[in-house]
Amino acid sequence: MKNFKELLTDIRAFAFDVDGVLSDTVVPMFPNGEPMRTANIKDGYAIQLAVKLGYHIAIITGGSTEAVKVRFSTLGVQDIYMRQATKIGAYEEWKQKHNLSDNQILYMGDDMPDVPVLKRVGIAACPADACIDVREICQYISPYNGGHCCARDVIEQTLRAQGKWGTDHTW
Repeated sequence: MKNFKELLTDIRAFAFDVDGVLSDTVVPMFPNGEPMRTANIKDGYAIQLAVKLGYHIAIITGGSTEAVKVRFSTLGVQDIYMRQATKIGAYEEWKQKHNLSDNQILYMGDDMPDVPVLKRVGIAACPADACIDVREICQYISPYNGGHCCARDVIEQTLRAQGKWGTDHTW
């Protein structure tokens, strides 16, 4: 059986939840009830780099804030699935669209709606502050909390494992 670092060499795609992974777990609210999400610049750098290097990226979120769509499409992410209370359907659609197999995908989630996808992928990953049920099933728990470079962590580790981090075309 391969260890975590060896599994990274098989990864061709990343999928991320938003709230609690790509944004902080505390979500300020506008007076009209609209949530305001944070975005980490270093996560953004890693995501756009992965896109430029040909990795497939999916955002699968239960939320529906237009700012999320704008943020990640600006980074080059084309597969953004919003209002996904049941995430496995969006995951399967995305996987088929790009002819991916489960073992080629790293998914990072932090809470119970992420569990069905986490149980399917090649690498199940989560932020340090994910709920206990998620941490118990993940092969990798980032030392970073959601919204604080956990996405950068897994993307950078993958690119390093594949010899694609720090080469001339990345800077």
